Amino acid sequence: MKIKFDNLRALSKPIQLSLALAVIAISIFSFTISNVYTETYEIERFSNASETIRSPITIEDTRETERRQREALQSVDDRYEISQEVTEERIEYITELFDAIASVHQPSDQDDNDDNSIERSTSEKLQELKQILSSEITDQVSDEVLLTLIAINDNEKEIAYELLTTSLQEIFNEGVQREQIESSVTQLNQRLQYSSMADEIKEALFEIGEFAIVENSFFSIEETMEAERQAIDNVEPAMIRAGEVIVREDQTITNEIYDKLTLVGLLNSDRNIFPILGLLIFTLLLTAVLAYSFVYYIDSAYLDMKRLFALVLIVVFTLAIMKFISFFSTDANQLYLLMPIATSSMLLRILYRERLALIFSIVFAILATIIFNGQIPGSLHLEAGIYMLFGQLCVIITLIGIKDRMAILKAVLATGVVNILVTLGFLFLSYESYQLIEILRYASYGFISAMLSGIVTIGVLPFFESILGILSDTKLLTLASPNHPLLRKILTEAPGTYHHSVMVANLSEAACEAIGANGLLARVASYYHDLGKTKQPHYFIENQMGMRNPHDYLSPKQSATIILAHPHDGARILKDHRLPREIIDVAEQHHGTSLLKYFYYKEKEHNKEVREEDYRYQGPLPQTKESAVISICDSVEAAVRSLDEPTKEKIDDFIQSIVQERLNDGQLDDSALTFKELRKIKQTIQETLNGIYHSRIQYPTNKKEDI
Repeated sequence: MKIKFDNLRALSKPIQLSLALAVIAISIFSFTISNVYTETYEIERFSNASETIRSPITIEDTRETERRQREALQSVDDRYEISQEVTEERIEYITELFDAIASVHQPSDQDDNDDNSIERSTSEKLQELKQILSSEITDQVSDEVLLTLIAINDNEKEIAYELLTTSLQEIFNEGVQREQIESSVTQLNQRLQYSSMADEIKEALFEIGEFAIVENSFFSIEETMEAERQAIDNVEPAMIRAGEVIVREDQTITNEIYDKLTLVGLLNSDRNIFPILGLLIFTLLLTAVLAYSFVYYIDSAYLDMKRLFALVLIVVFTLAIMKFISFFSTDANQLYLLMPIATSSMLLRILYRERLALIFSIVFAILATIIFNGQIPGSLHLEAGIYMLFGQLCVIITLIGIKDRMAILKAVLATGVVNILVTLGFLFLSYESYQLIEILRYASYGFISAMLSGIVTIGVLPFFESILGILSDTKLLTLASPNHPLLRKILTEAPGTYHHSVMVANLSEAACEAIGANGLLARVASYYHDLGKTKQPHYFIENQMGMRNPHDYLSPKQSATIILAHPHDGARILKDHRLPREIIDVAEQHHGTSLLKYFYYKEKEHNKEVREEDYRYQGPLPQTKESAVISICDSVEAAVRSLDEPTKEKIDDFIQSIVQERLNDGQLDDSALTFKELRKIKQTIQETLNGIYHSRIQYPTNKKEDI
């Protein structure tokens, strides 16, 4: 039994649409509120948590970050810069000393000229040495050390020089700070102790080294500051991640935990109003987009009360399934891949049009990013949104030009493949490594989702088609089958009418497609529009094959009564067989209230007072674009069929005159057709009829027979 909406149908369409949008908005808000709203707690310090509490947001713990930075600064040692100038200066002193000692051992010029001269004494060499050495050396190096060095032979001096300079160079290269001078001297002494030289030489070298070792590493404020800056930069911010456990059940609320709860806003109930306001704004924006789309992009014929009710059911059903699956979907087990989201797109495409399905596919994808965010306010699950958007788009594309119910199976298979590809794309783009079994599992989720979508769609379609009385494309395709009992009735009882209906169907479908109306509905309705003629088929000229016209034996009034009755006779038969309301309306409206001119003027020949109303169809006028197009095509096809030689010019003239007559008679006033659409309709009918009848046009020829 069909659901009745008598009270709601009495409302104007804007009010009906507003009610539907309000229900959709409330549904969106209700199903997503828990994904953005954060529960707050009244917790005392050092009490025990009654439940496990997770962070609702991702935020930086600035206190912890500052503490880590302080620790990093404290761990930075002062930076020192080694002065190469000081190092070279002290090594040069050692070189100067040994060079000077070598020079005092050289004989003087006077000694070279005097063969009988006596070699200089050690004391004389010492005095000469002290005269040529720098005061820095003579002031700090004792005479005993100098005498020791003067006394050793050249080989020992060379070894001593190499040992001392090498050791000093190594010590200076490591850097000698002021407080490290003593330890550096000790280090030098240890190096000298391992040599094989005499003890007095070692002691002399040690004293010279002690003189040479000075501070050569000085504090560098620039390098120290740079090291501190790098240490601070290397400190990772202390982040509290959304979903991170702050405190577990029965755990004590320490000061640190209490501060974290305060930081993420779980102790401040005032902050909870802002997510609600944000969701409210977001919901209003989505609703505004839907309202704009309905008003400017969707034909009003698809927004009657039944279809609006069905639309609300689809939206609520889809959101409810999303919400249910989100309770079980986790990062470890991504069950959102099983969501049969393609069901909504298939239903919207079959029951409505591609444009409406496309609009809602985007809306559902956006809402999926919120609903599957793991109850973490402020976060979005983009993968879920992208996955569902691709699945819905695939369904919409594959269902364009639906021809039979097998199209649903084809769409399901195509969607399954797309779901698998999108899932694999996400897996391969991630940094995580997946085992083969996991890849197969997630891929199977995508295919199962498509299969579930097809099963659910096929299962609920009868509800929308029968219970709610919505005419879908699949239902129309079923009615278009030549094996339908009523079509066979027309074919067997009124074959001429059947042929006429097929011609009208071809013309009507092409014309409706040209203006964006429902061409499939026009075709199927055309098949049934003259069903009433089967009541008395021989009284209609297309069925009078090889027989006398029975109207010759009737008065014009009697003939008119039979002819004028066929629209309502057909509607009555259609109602008895429970055909959709849209097809019944076409049967009633395809003649509108037009005048049956032939019998009217025939009666007027001998009855001047005949009433025109008695020879007009009962109507009503065509209420939809499809009904108006069928009305025009019905008259055009009958008129053109009566022509002996239907040339292009005659066809065009007939079409123009019929359309103009319909306009003048007010037959198209309720159809919402525009003049622009009428021009497209005339052009399409002309092109179609000229294509049909062009072979019958005869051209002049010199041959005896025409081709």
